[in-house]
Amino acid sequence: MEDLAESLARRSAERSLAGRQASYAAEIEMIVEATYRVIAATDSFDPPMRDILRESELSTQAFYKHFRSKDELLMLLLDDGRRRLLGYLEHRMAKASTSAGRVRAWIEGVLAQAADRKAAERTRPFEANRDRLAELFPSEHQASIDALVDLLAGAIRGLPAPKRSADAARRDAQAIHDVTFGALHRYLTQRTRPTASEIDHLVRFALNAVGAREKGRR
Repeated sequence: MEDLAESLARRSAERSLAGRQASYAAEIEMIVEATYRVIAATDSFDPPMRDILRESELSTQAFYKHFRSKDELLMLLLDDGRRRLLGYLEHRMAKASTSAGRVRAWIEGVLAQAADRKAAERTRPFEANRDRLAELFPSEHQASIDALVDLLAGAIRGLPAPKRSADAARRDAQAIHDVTFGALHRYLTQRTRPTASEIDHLVRFALNAVGAREKGRR
């Protein structure tokens, strides 16, 4: 049985560890957000370390306490961006009452990254450097694509006839993903914003491709 001294020592150690973890998490968040700001300001996916440290107001020692290299930080940014986009798309899709509406919500949500100025500034460097990202972090880059395609495939499988197998739905989702992100890349690199009619045209094109129609829309 643990005596009082041991119990107090254990609780003290746990509090100390929890405090360090919270401090580390806060520093990592500061570095991540600072890197996003530098990337948006410079339009470079590979900003100098000195700029990141200056923006975060942390030391080189603090950086290497959490990251082995700048590439590891960039990998974290890629994962963070994927999670944010997935969460955003899931939120939009959950509001739709039909599978066709969820497909629309997915496409509109992706293109919203170009329609909104702040989102475009944050996303543009990642899209402009997507080939380098794929080369630097092949598995992480593919995981980002797979997660987005799987989310869309789930909506496509729910469409009415013709019914699709899981493989067929995923192939359709991959094609729509490629078309939508191709459009996003063009808008971001050309620094233009999609109009409502352009977004609607792409949605209708995608739904026609999978043999779906939206109720209440012509």
